[in-house]
Amino acid sequence: MSTPFAPVVHAASLRSHVEDSVAAAIVSGQLPPGELVSVPGLATKFDVSATPVREAMINLQQRGFVEPVRNKGFRVTDVSRKDLEELVQLRQLIEVPVVRDLAGDFPEAPRERLRAQARGIVEAAGEGDLATYLASDIDFHRNLLALTGNSRLVSLVTDLRRQTRLTGLSGLLHTEQLRESAQEHERLLDLLEAGDAAGVEALMHRHIGHVLGWWSGNPEPAGD
Repeated sequence: MSTPFAPVVHAASLRSHVEDSVAAAIVSGQLPPGELVSVPGLATKFDVSATPVREAMINLQQRGFVEPVRNKGFRVTDVSRKDLEELVQLRQLIEVPVVRDLAGDFPEAPRERLRAQARGIVEAAGEGDLATYLASDIDFHRNLLALTGNSRLVSLVTDLRRQTRLTGLSGLLHTEQLRESAQEHERLLDLLEAGDAAGVEALMHRHIGHVLGWWSGNPEPAGD
């Protein structure tokens, strides 16, 4: 396995760190479907004991990201086009109208924090740091949805996002497509602050649609 993993620094969050890092590698396509990983091998790469790695892999198994292979470790599972289409459909049905409605009443207080997160996404894309890019992207959208005050909505969408694979993302490193999709977060905030509900709706629909397009390694029509 060629994917580099940085050693864990904070012992209190070993399992979470391993799980998030391996999940990011799977989601982005750095660990492709069919790849075999072993607990001892990952423990060495993360410079930790086998216990947090095993716990992390069991969690990833429950999320459907890996499946156990007797005496070998875990194999990264495949994801079908139909799976992605269903996830995209659900997210567009839920997220698009909710975020569109925020354009009519976008509070002032969280704007600076959201701006900082949006800039962080662009910076991570520019640096080719996919793990930070994905984590920052999830945090940005989670915090945006939290403005609705509906915690169940936030949990539901976060879970849908955690199931989503972006298998072509690693191939977008240092490309115009990755830069553009990262900058869409800043444009979204511009539209929300301007109260442009129609613009928010169109951008959110396109942004989520990248799951089936750029982020899966597929071309998208210009201006789609």
